Amino acid sequence: MRPIALGMAAAALTLGLTGALAHAQTWKPPADSQRCPSKWGAGDERGSANHMKPETLLKAIRLIKTGETIELGHVLNDKMPFSGTRRFDVHTKRTFMNQPSNRRGSNEELVVSEIGQVGTQFDGFAHQSIEYSHYNCFKTDDIQSRGGFTKLGIEKVGTLITRGVLIDVAAFKGVDMLADNYEITPQDLQQALQRQSLSLQPGDAVLINTGWNKLWAKDNARYNKSCPGIGVAAAEWLAKQDPMLVGADNWPVEVAPNPDPQISLPVHQIMLVVNGIHLLENLKLDELAGKRVYEFAFVMQPLKAQGFTGSTVAPIAVR
Repeated sequence: MRPIALGMAAAALTLGLTGALAHAQTWKPPADSQRCPSKWGAGDERGSANHMKPETLLKAIRLIKTGETIELGHVLNDKMPFSGTRRFDVHTKRTFMNQPSNRRGSNEELVVSEIGQVGTQFDGFAHQSIEYSHYNCFKTDDIQSRGGFTKLGIEKVGTLITRGVLIDVAAFKGVDMLADNYEITPQDLQQALQRQSLSLQPGDAVLINTGWNKLWAKDNARYNKSCPGIGVAAAEWLAKQDPMLVGADNWPVEVAPNPDPQISLPVHQIMLVVNGIHLLENLKLDELAGKRVYEFAFVMQPLKAQGFTGSTVAPIAVR
């Protein structure tokens, strides 16, 4: 190759690398003074759950036309993909045979697990922090105890019944499953909503279908290694829509690993810590997407587990 051709190739490579780096949007956590107190007030522990009001429930109920329920949670078992050293061990416990004449037998189970962070799971505000500062600037050292968090526990959330909206990004892109590491942009969300003839409203439960659910309990190694999901820009756009929660059919809701190798799961901080918006992970959205149910009544309640960082949940859509 002649020198001029080599020079042109080098220039093209440089431009390509520059473009790739420019596309990888970075993010820097805001200072406490920039995000606290929360818009819900100093000392608030519920964040986006404050959207739950009688009128929110009544609006959701008006979406029910057929009474059909669609389950959005996975079955809890030892075949689930687990993050890190999380586990789910079940030991059947035969307790006793009662002695009266009807011979009533009794059985129970012992579960060894991070029950707030396995399966289809709902992230609370104690789960994530910016260094040691959580939602509404509660500090880890002040609220952490051996028996659970004294503030921001998942028991503060309560019942959530609201308008649910499925944003089927996979269908918008014309695929069954988005590619590994695909970063969902604000434009993807907006155009998918336009395709579905829907718009978001404050207090919505926003669920994003990537198709990643197809790997659940079939290829757990790939499921956990990476995933498509929303990026920083999409998260910031969603936060401006003021949802009750944002969920997806992958393990972190966001793209992982992040395109910027210098930051770790920034959407968790953007949603939970900065904006006080709950995340709902590992959803089962195949039936909802397959039936093209894009608007529905969303129903869920976390466990009343005092001081927990999150909760295993079994949400449903009703249409």
